[in-house]
Amino acid sequence: MLTDYHIHTPLCHHAEGEPAEYIRAAQAAGLAEIGFSDHNPMATQFDNWRMAPEDLPRYLAMIDQAQRDHADFPVRLGLECDYIPGYEDHIRWLARQADWDYLIGSVHYIAPDWEVDNPYPEHIKRWAQQPVEDVWERYFAAYTRMAASGLFDFLAHPDLVKKFGNRPEGDLSRFYTTSLEAIADTGAVLEVSTAGLRKAAREIYPSRTFLELAHARHIPIVINSDAHAPAEVAHEFAKAVELVKAVGYTSVTRFHKRQKTQILL
Repeated sequence: MLTDYHIHTPLCHHAEGEPAEYIRAAQAAGLAEIGFSDHNPMATQFDNWRMAPEDLPRYLAMIDQAQRDHADFPVRLGLECDYIPGYEDHIRWLARQADWDYLIGSVHYIAPDWEVDNPYPEHIKRWAQQPVEDVWERYFAAYTRMAASGLFDFLAHPDLVKKFGNRPEGDLSRFYTTSLEAIADTGAVLEVSTAGLRKAAREIYPSRTFLELAHARHIPIVINSDAHAPAEVAHEFAKAVELVKAVGYTSVTRFHKRQKTQILL
């Protein structure tokens, strides 16, 4: 059975539903485990879509309570951590604050004032101000640096930069190679996220081409939904399983206390 490890809570200010609701949705979907991974607090809080530093103890208590209330169903503790150059020591500090089951690395910022996936108008208009090719190059340069840091157990939505449907012309594998080499070198796991199906991209993160290149490098995967509401738990997982099997994957990864186990599909 599958798992869903990329689940948010209302503490990030853009998700809804309490942990118990997500857990019931996971059980109804036939999942084997669920894991919560809200957006990490930052040492300098420069946006309003993550938990505040003072909410980290509340988050830990919330998930601990969910684990105790559902002792017969594995509930994992994780954190989605923005990779922003210069804040690596903050991620290392966060890693010591709890007995995490996994830490997720993600890239949202490609400039201090630009979240590349932010739907607010002031961010969207940035797309018209520079070539799409340049944006993709900056995004994957950041993703490569994140992968090479070795700070994370798995890496989220690899080609999130396509969220609004903006894609350069031609074979896009030219953007992927360096990131994939860094992922393979550090032994990280790659997330296959169905969240892209709910966005303008209308495609799983990452693309089939990206997955084929990952499979050729023996990079393991985990399938997640990036749910921000209970109804999104295990969203379109059948499509994700169909895709990864078509590429050649026969197993997915489970996490416990930052240890990895491969489970046959």
